[in-house]
Amino acid sequence: MVSDDLESMSALGDPVRRALYRFVSERGRDVGRNEAAEAVGVQRTLAAFHLDKLVDAGLLEAGFRRLTGRTGPGSGRPAKVYRRAREERSVSLPPRDYRTLALVLAETVDLLGGEEKAEEAARRTGERLGAAQAGGGLVGGLMEALRERGYEPYEEEGRIRLRNCPFHVLAESHPLLVCSMNAALCEGLLAGLGETGMTAMLDPRPEECCVAFGPDAPYRNAVAPESTAPSRKAAASQDAGSSKNNED
Repeated sequence: MVSDDLESMSALGDPVRRALYRFVSERGRDVGRNEAAEAVGVQRTLAAFHLDKLVDAGLLEAGFRRLTGRTGPGSGRPAKVYRRAREERSVSLPPRDYRTLALVLAETVDLLGGEEKAEEAARRTGERLGAAQAGGGLVGGLMEALRERGYEPYEEEGRIRLRNCPFHVLAESHPLLVCSMNAALCEGLLAGLGETGMTAMLDPRPEECCVAFGPDAPYRNAVAPESTAPSRKAAASQDAGSSKNNED
């Protein structure tokens, strides 16, 4: 409900609370009170107060686990930990319902068999977005473009991974179409930035985006001769199924 989401979002009005939410969200894992307090420069008791308020607002989830890695007698009590809530929140004033229209359009593409055209459109959109971002250097421009669109990029072992999928709702109901379009959009983004040394690939992880960026190499899910490799659609189906099984 719009009113519930608006109430939840109002919890971020406090600057300390907002900083704590951002820190926990960017970690992508359980965060303890001490770590969060040190990160934003406040006392542990104040951090605990604001973290619990964010839980009450439905923006964070809380649990308990031992942070020392030890078990058994003498290992200490489990610590309270926090991570970003899975439930999606959205506020639009006045109310708008773009989600329903997007679901209708995705179903229309499926019914018409327009997946290839949809990928082409996504790639062209990515190229326009990349061209508008060009000038900030490859990695800087790419990271900024991804951040602006809610992907929450981070670097890991020479790759750029995406902590958040901006199209999560659609990807749940139309995984083949949306993951393929997402990959095409990211390919177009690289092309618009003028980059030839990096590629976008389908490499899903549980609770993250299905696309990652790495050094230029044969795209493991690219269209190839029928005798040697599956189509991107088949690869997206395999990856989407793998991601779902991991989540289960």
